[in-house]
Amino acid sequence: MKLPSLIRLLAFAAPAALLAQVSTPPIKVDVRLVNVFVNVTDSNGAPVPGLTQDDFSLSEDGHQQKISYFERDTGMPLSIVLAIDTSGSTHKDLSVEQAAAHKFVHALMRPVDQLDLMDFNSDVREVVPFTGNIHRIDSGLENLSHGPATALYDAIYLASQSLAPRRGRKVLVIISDGGNTVKGVDYAQALEQARRGEVMVYSIIDLPIVADAGRETGGEHALITLSQETGGKYYYAEDGNLNAAFHQVSEDLRTQYLLGYYPAHRMTDSSFRSISVSLTKQSAGNNAFVLRHRTGYYSNAGQ
Repeated sequence: MKLPSLIRLLAFAAPAALLAQVSTPPIKVDVRLVNVFVNVTDSNGAPVPGLTQDDFSLSEDGHQQKISYFERDTGMPLSIVLAIDTSGSTHKDLSVEQAAAHKFVHALMRPVDQLDLMDFNSDVREVVPFTGNIHRIDSGLENLSHGPATALYDAIYLASQSLAPRRGRKVLVIISDGGNTVKGVDYAQALEQARRGEVMVYSIIDLPIVADAGRETGGEHALITLSQETGGKYYYAEDGNLNAAFHQVSEDLRTQYLLGYYPAHRMTDSSFRSISVSLTKQSAGNNAFVLRHRTGYYSNAGQ
């Protein structure tokens, strides 16, 4: 190539090379799909079937959102942590809890589902890691540990942490009388971890006498609020009847609607985003309908 031609080629190439070196940093766009599982029940607590996407209205931080994904009676796989209180205060009911848990696992588990079994007393112990093998779970239920104290909030925190990276529906079913007697994780930390992990908490509150006015109710209220904030539900196992409570949990998980949306109109610096779901005017003729769903999520979950 002649020298003048080479000079002209370099002259044209130089600006392109310079632009390549001073490239504009990529623009990051948050396109994360937010999933909201919703249960709708009537005045008798029975599931309301047959609703469509147009029957729901959804907002985030007070701003209306477009529902981009809808599924009725979702068959999405379940990841479940079953955490059983084996402290001194519940020891007398343990055999009843084990028998009811066996029935629950056999009735609920499908080939696509996995369950992790934990027990907690003075410490939290993973008895069986996530598995779909019901025989392993049955064996684990017969080999629970015992201890004098109750690390309730530690159990909720660790179970939520274990569920956080999993896909599909993430559920914590916890059986306890509600007392926390171990210093460590507090209630606020347990709730935040459950929210960050997008975990639905189902609390089965096992009390010897539900109507006993002298019992300590602080732990019960904590479990109730935790369930309400995460879109789960709480049940009292009256007279040790855990079978009825487990049946209700199974029914609840089988009759969920799934709403998905891409967040828009973020007007606050807070990492916590509140979620509100309601029925549209056309489907809200029955004011007795009750909607349950998680009350919000952390936009920086997992960071």
